[in-house]
Amino acid sequence: MLAAVPADGMLGGRGYRAAPSSKELTVHEIDITHLHALLRQDPATPVVDVREDVEYADGHVPGAISVPLSELVARHAEIGALTGPVYLVCEVGGRSGQAAAWLEGQGYDVRNVAGGTRAWREAGLPVE
Repeated sequence: MLAAVPADGMLGGRGYRAAPSSKELTVHEIDITHLHALLRQDPATPVVDVREDVEYADGHVPGAISVPLSELVARHAEIGALTGPVYLVCEVGGRSGQAAAWLEGQGYDVRNVAGGTRAWREAGLPVE
């Protein structure tokens, strides 16, 4: 599924392509039900949590690694080292949507997880 993400406040940095000047960017998106099914099929499915460290410590999707949005530009190579589409999650999907839009602009194969960790918890799914 594709979702529109506002371009305002997009990530950028020296040596990296800026977000397009349009009002919205389109990113690939999945919901938590789909992510849960992928993780059940392959627990090594790469999930990156872009929330800040304190949020991550309060509970995250099992197996997710932490790359806070505030560090994404500096640490994006860690995401590039992961195999297959990388699933990005935050609390409700906004920050991960921004991260997905920026990373797709850099050529990465990523998916935004709609609803984020909040929807994951509300569905009664486990957190670490």
